[in-house]
Amino acid sequence: MAQMTGHRETENGADWMVLERQLSGDLAASWRVVTDSASLDRFIGRWEGDPASGQVDFYMTAEGSTDANTYRVLECTPQQRYVVESEYMGMVWQLAISLRTAENGTTLRFAQRYEPDMDAASIGPGWEYYLDRLVAAEAGEDVNSVLWDDYYPALSEDYRAI
Repeated sequence: MAQMTGHRETENGADWMVLERQLSGDLAASWRVVTDSASLDRFIGRWEGDPASGQVDFYMTAEGSTDANTYRVLECTPQQRYVVESEYMGMVWQLAISLRTAENGTTLRFAQRYEPDMDAASIGPGWEYYLDRLVAAEAGEDVNSVLWDDYYPALSEDYRAI
């Protein structure tokens, strides 16, 4: 059964839902896993376009979506951090991925800016699910062994509390 790992943090006056995972690769390998379109497609979706333009179109292929959301690149420091935002479900979603060297690989810090009208009870379990699929993909395991029903609604009440 999945466990809640997320928590709420305040940074520069903004609230964030934060989750961390350990990856076995070094910074360069871990950066590829979270930025390369083909690598992302193994566990969540793919992007199309040119990130240097400041935006890409992202397809949630893990959910079978054929519709793209445009993500604007707000910040990018290779092998360290990127921040993107998109309009989704009537809200602006701001997402940040940060990497840092760890004893046995890399620590990935995922954060979503928390807005008062966010449904943390469904969003939090969703990120737990996708991050666990990321870990499985990075380890060369079958991402389909990570089951949505282990996350939602099982973690909903925990996330509603944050």
